[in-house]
Amino acid sequence: MKRPIQALLLVLSGLGLLHVSLFTDLCLRYVKEGMRPMLVASGAVLLILGVAEAWAQRRPGRSDEHAPHRDHADDGSSHGHDHSAVPRVAWLMLLPALSLLFYAPPALGAYTAARQAPKAVPERAHFDPLPKASPLPMTLTDFTTRVQQDRKQAIKGRSILMTGFVTPEKQAGSWYLTRIILTCCAADAQSIKVRIYGRPALSPNTWVSVTGTWHRGGTLGTKSAPVALDARTVKKITRPSNGYTDNLPFPAP
Repeated sequence: MKRPIQALLLVLSGLGLLHVSLFTDLCLRYVKEGMRPMLVASGAVLLILGVAEAWAQRRPGRSDEHAPHRDHADDGSSHGHDHSAVPRVAWLMLLPALSLLFYAPPALGAYTAARQAPKAVPERAHFDPLPKASPLPMTLTDFTTRVQQDRKQAIKGRSILMTGFVTPEKQAGSWYLTRIILTCCAADAQSIKVRIYGRPALSPNTWVSVTGTWHRGGTLGTKSAPVALDARTVKKITRPSNGYTDNLPFPAP
């Protein structure tokens, strides 16, 4: 690979990172908000290195065509050619660089969640009283924990409001309200799901708010209780800006 092409790849990679992290919110499809400053810094460094390398090529005596070739025969080597060139596999860097600039991959969603087992929720020994609000906003994790661990059955009969995106279910008559949680980036993504009954599913990956009550089955407050909701209303919403958490939603930017 010629040195001018190396400089071009560095510039494209830097511009791609800056495009998704500084000039747009596309990076939030793949990493948590806290990782954004590091992506901006990485993009800036790559861009500076690429520009510096390109500038160096303009100096006399730096072009590949006029660079002296080393004669390995003088030092006993039998190869007789220069090994300083970058391997051809480096061309593969061109694809992700162009992808970040012109076609950023979509966010994780129903396809990923449908192929994952639900994230295990932590064990809890104590539960605070629930607020009296109706419907009661809850995260999917809190709902799951209350359904399967709260022996006082405080959730029984309560109207619950939750938000997430639609994940289809093979079983007829139900679908999943889903959240994907990132610890760091898309590579460690885990999903948490609540099965929804009583209302037809919208298109996969559609973000919705769902209001309803716990779907009866098993013994509430034990592992036998289904993590499910009988929905009364399902409303389409805009994806919240904290879409890769299981916190209560706040509006999209």
